[in-house]
Amino acid sequence: MSPQPGYARLDEDDVRVRPGRGSRPRTRRRPAHPEAVEGFVTSVDRGRYGCMADGRLIVAMKARELGKGSVAVGDRVALAGETSGAEGTLARIVRVEPRTSALRRSADDTDPAERIIVANADQMVIVCALASPPPRLRFVDRCLVAAYDAGLDPLLLLTKADLASPRRVRAVYRPLGLPMLTTRRPLPARTMARVRNVLDGRISVLIGQSGVGKSTLVNTLVPEAARSVGTVNPVTGRGRHVSSSAVALPLGSGWLIDTPGLRGFGLGHVSAERVVEAFGDLAEGTALCPPGCDHLSAGCALDSWAREHHAEARLDSLRRLLRSLQGTSPD
Repeated sequence: MSPQPGYARLDEDDVRVRPGRGSRPRTRRRPAHPEAVEGFVTSVDRGRYGCMADGRLIVAMKARELGKGSVAVGDRVALAGETSGAEGTLARIVRVEPRTSALRRSADDTDPAERIIVANADQMVIVCALASPPPRLRFVDRCLVAAYDAGLDPLLLLTKADLASPRRVRAVYRPLGLPMLTTRRPLPARTMARVRNVLDGRISVLIGQSGVGKSTLVNTLVPEAARSVGTVNPVTGRGRHVSSSAVALPLGSGWLIDTPGLRGFGLGHVSAERVVEAFGDLAEGTALCPPGCDHLSAGCALDSWAREHHAEARLDSLRRLLRSLQGTSPD
């Protein structure tokens, strides 16, 4: 068919196509940032990260190239851009180094989604008051499960021994071989030296419920921290949440990471098998169970073993946790 008069003959080579937004080839290669400096994340606040680098505090934001992955207190990062630390300046976190550990917590026991509380810690200090508020050992058991799952060395720090004896709590956890320290008010110099000794040279994360004396302990160890101290409600026995975010504080040759007071510690990301492993003092009894035993059904050898070894309370705590993971019973 011949073209109509006044129209030129056109073919596909004569049509100009404007490239779309996604037509430009993309690469997975990210900038190397050879000039980046190493930093240690000490605080996180609404998208701003406090980082220590070469003895100076640098405020940074996360570079877009990192995507949606989170940056947590304790992370070792690479900083680029304005790294002078001068007031009003903002650097960029361009890389997060591989973590040696990650302490995780889920919203509840049936939620598999996890949130990283602290990165690269090697020790968990579980702070438990002996009175005001009374010791909540099921919370301690949850923290122990989280510590073992994350590969952290647990330490039980019992506070307010001036109000109640630590004998009963110590007896519960002695079969685990769990290191324990006890403090009282006022804190004797010898006890202070022992606490400093177990924290020095390590990255320790403090975990505890509100009102157990965690912030008071931090202020004693690191006076310049000035962490807010709350009070315990005499009716409910609950403390007020006075620390709103985790913060890492230098202590000797190590770091002390204080976390907000917690009322719960979700373990939805931890398998039932890992929970059982955390109750090492019941291992002898679980070895007698039939294959595939869930330690909840009839026929579990732990029933008779626990009665024989006076470990009914520990078995009850284990089963509460296992049922809570199944969503069949609140802990």
